[in-house]
Amino acid sequence: MKQTVKDIESILKNIHNPQDPLIEKYRRDERASVRKLAERCLAGIEKKDRMRQMFEELKRFEYDARSKGFKSIAGIDEAGRGPLAGPVVAGAVILPEGFYLEGLNDSKKLSEKKRDLFFDVIQKEALAIGIGIVDAEEIDRINIYQASKKAMRLAIEDLELNPDYLLIDAMEVELNIPQEKIIKGDAKSISIAAGSVVAKVTRDRIMKDLAKTYPAYGFDQNMGYGTAIHLESLKVHGATPHHRKTFSPVKELL
Repeated sequence: MKQTVKDIESILKNIHNPQDPLIEKYRRDERASVRKLAERCLAGIEKKDRMRQMFEELKRFEYDARSKGFKSIAGIDEAGRGPLAGPVVAGAVILPEGFYLEGLNDSKKLSEKKRDLFFDVIQKEALAIGIGIVDAEEIDRINIYQASKKAMRLAIEDLELNPDYLLIDAMEVELNIPQEKIIKGDAKSISIAAGSVVAKVTRDRIMKDLAKTYPAYGFDQNMGYGTAIHLESLKVHGATPHHRKTFSPVKELL
């Protein structure tokens, strides 16, 4: 009995090897719909293989650290250096050696829906997660650069598992732990990318909570950045306790 197109589609969904002879068989089928299904299956497998290869490339810093004998490798990144309001938040993540999450990358390149999904996976599978938060008042007091470093340090200290090596996005932290500063590390290291997602999602949720108390500023949409609505509300209502009063244009409107 000749296989139906629906039967073949079900079979192809369970094929993960691009060399599977069934793919080639269906690529030669007399029915155009079957040939199309086979081509789509092959393209999907090849795409997944490319994604896995890219993921492996993003683990090169972790592999290098493990080759030197380190085991608990934490990736650290921060979110919120540029906004006019809200805290700066850092995330520190220690991932298991065999961790795989297709598409994980710098949080700024991910949609909100994807970040939330990845955040849940990281929460479930990470060996340890730490979060550091420095509020707007302290940012004004010590400056944003020092506040970002402090948030990172707090995130590392918040880890339940002590790291023996740190991979940090573009910074060094004053801790007696071997560490590596990686420029644009959130796009080069999978551990830093995970830290980036944790920091960004945590901060966005803080800003959405603030929006309930201060709805005029649109914090749930702009996350504290200087959008037109935010700037107009600053002119009309003034600054909240969560605004960074040393940042322009907030300081000029005080």
